[in-house]
Amino acid sequence: MSSPSARGPFRPGTGATPPYLAGREQDQALFRTLLADLSNGIPPGTPVILHGPRGNGKTVLLAWLEAEATSRPGVEAARRTPSDIPDRERLAEELLSESWWERYTPTEVAVAGVRWRPGQGRAPSARAVLAARAGKAPFVLLVDEAHTLGVEAGRALLNAAQEVGSKAPFLLVMAGTPNLEENLNEMGASFWNRAEQIRVGRLDDEATADALGRPFAGEGMSVDPGALAMMVRESQGYPFFVQLLGRAVWRCATGGRAVTRTVVEAARSAFEAERDAYYRHRLDELKKSRLLQVAGSVASAFGESEVLADAELDAAVVEGLGDRPTEAVDQATGTLRDLGYIWRARTRPEWEPGIPSLMDYVRMYAPAR
Repeated sequence: MSSPSARGPFRPGTGATPPYLAGREQDQALFRTLLADLSNGIPPGTPVILHGPRGNGKTVLLAWLEAEATSRPGVEAARRTPSDIPDRERLAEELLSESWWERYTPTEVAVAGVRWRPGQGRAPSARAVLAARAGKAPFVLLVDEAHTLGVEAGRALLNAAQEVGSKAPFLLVMAGTPNLEENLNEMGASFWNRAEQIRVGRLDDEATADALGRPFAGEGMSVDPGALAMMVRESQGYPFFVQLLGRAVWRCATGGRAVTRTVVEAARSAFEAERDAYYRHRLDELKKSRLLQVAGSVASAFGESEVLADAELDAAVVEGLGDRPTEAVDQATGTLRDLGYIWRARTRPEWEPGIPSLMDYVRMYAPAR
């Protein structure tokens, strides 16, 4: 067995693009269309919003988009987090840095009307910064962890992106957990809900099989259909677990040329130990939020169901809250959503588990009423 890395092709939790980015073909097609327009100087007219629970591959999709953008001649991209751009000054410093200016000076004193340089007094507005970048080259700004973006900084960035993106080849892409929607609403930039929205959730069985099987095939290893079915079932289509299980199986298969049921069974204990360590962290989050009992009630309500209607979820939350005021229902539901325990994977008024097997784990440890 040969591999470009002794660690194998799977990279759980790193945010690195996996060897095969499965199940995101429709999203990739949208981004390729937008990038093609940008390359031709056509304004996209709207930002793109990615949201979904942790571990579903939002950062991976941003990394892919950054690489795809910069592979196109003349297109520039920058990936930042809210800590990089907390205010106008830092936004200007990040996007109009000395190294960026060195590409144009001394032949150009101003770019799109901006003469400011880092350290030269009051920074220009977010609109001026984005216009300057898009004025020199089609530009894509990727903001990860956008659910932590401050309201004032976010409002300025969104409004500037709306104005500049309607006239120049500039695209803003923001990614965050399910509470990103609430954060954007607080910013008061109402146009965001007319933006392109991508819900990044678990993979279906076919995409999960591709995400697990193709990397092994790329290393010259065959995968027994029964073994692949076991891996699909165990990972539950949760991208972080796909990578975690793939790595565990890879380690057990080292030196072999095939992934069999026996190999997957041998890898199970290592995978389950790492998965349960991850679940213990999630359990601690629920305890810290004083919502473990509520989470247990919600888990029981799901049972064998894949979705819960609003009324069904409300009833489960009320039961879990016990003697606490019923007005706490919305707050408890919002916190469970923010933690990725539940979320609206579709536009319908239905809720899904962030990870179904986490529900099983919580049912084991939640206090009984």
